[in-house]
Amino acid sequence: MQSFSSLAEWLTWLEQQHPESDINLGLTRVGEAASRLRLLNPSAKVITIAGTNGKGSCAAALETLLLNAGCSVGVFTSPHFTHYCERIRINGEQAGESDVCQAFQSIANVAAAEPALRLTYFEFGALAALEVFARQSLDVIVLEVGLGGRLDAVNIIDADVAIVTSIAVDHEAWLGSDRETIGREKAGIMRGGKPVVCADYDAPRSIEAYASECGAELYAAGEQWGFDADSQQWQWRHGEKLVASLPLPELPLPSIAAALQALSLLDIEFSSDTLQSLLPTIKLTGRYQKRECRGRQLVLDVAHNPAAAQLLANKLQADKHTGKTLVVLGMMADKDRVNCFRPLLAEVDRWFTCSLPAIPRAAEAQELAQDLAELGYAIPKSQVCDTVASGLERALAAATQDDRIVVIGSFFTVAEALSALDAGEQAIKLRIQ
Repeated sequence: MQSFSSLAEWLTWLEQQHPESDINLGLTRVGEAASRLRLLNPSAKVITIAGTNGKGSCAAALETLLLNAGCSVGVFTSPHFTHYCERIRINGEQAGESDVCQAFQSIANVAAAEPALRLTYFEFGALAALEVFARQSLDVIVLEVGLGGRLDAVNIIDADVAIVTSIAVDHEAWLGSDRETIGREKAGIMRGGKPVVCADYDAPRSIEAYASECGAELYAAGEQWGFDADSQQWQWRHGEKLVASLPLPELPLPSIAAALQALSLLDIEFSSDTLQSLLPTIKLTGRYQKRECRGRQLVLDVAHNPAAAQLLANKLQADKHTGKTLVVLGMMADKDRVNCFRPLLAEVDRWFTCSLPAIPRAAEAQELAQDLAELGYAIPKSQVCDTVASGLERALAAATQDDRIVVIGSFFTVAEALSALDAGEQAIKLRIQ
């Protein structure tokens, strides 16, 4: 039976036994473990979020709004950037390492008693979050789906409200290669007799079809509720309710609107004045996150599929600035890379392609340069970089005071950039080969 005294030791063991890159979708193993741990029926209300993009933003909005309403809240999201405990939050704060270690020990004890329960890295994490939440007196638990929905580990819990933020093509190897198939996978978080909020105005028919099959109460954007915006403000409506003149958020608007709609279905309402002051405070690491380094503006965004890249391109265009845009790019090899880069071409002046040596799935910097060459952009050799840190250093050296540097392509890319920035300027002055 495994037992460790520190979170670092637990994570090292988890990575050795169950690498984070291993994906084995299904609810049998994790459901059995959750049953033995008595985690399947939390006393708190549960909101589960699926979607191709915007899940984390929706979770952040729900957390902020619920806390403002006086609720006690647990939030499980993934992946993390710099510390594992980012994945598990209680009332706006990361869970303590000792709490996570205690949860891991409980799960390991159950797994040791039944060798067939070979849990994945993500399943261990989802169970740990539920175990930590079970020790708290929470009003609401927010669960972010890791991949898909129907067979994702968090779907062992019946949601009181389900949210589908968006449906686009991504993770084709596991979810399918078209929006109808992917939509059905994400719809799998629905439950009969319970509401589901769909924020995608162009949702595939499979969303409505699945809701009808399982008896869920569908609230589809553009039908039972909706939101719209101009360049200055936005509004949300549900039936006769209308909240107008709201400030535009930095996070994706469909995700913010879906959070409002879900809470309305739980009879948690907000005044216009409250939303005016609260919405601008909702931010999230790696989602159009702004930083400054050496007097240069940085934008960090995890955009890693064509839909997210298009949204990023729109935000870069709307976010007026006088200088050039330099992009530091690192991405997984299995992504639709060319179609990720295409919408950004008009907004980018220089590209710095980066390898991610610690990530086996990552594309090499030269591969990314070749992708851009296919689109007609030639990358100088000096802009093909061994690491994200060296790419960031080169971009900082090349940028003028009016320029902006955008770090994109993956959670891993943004995490490496954040680590370099957080370590201070000396940490990113690496030897450039």
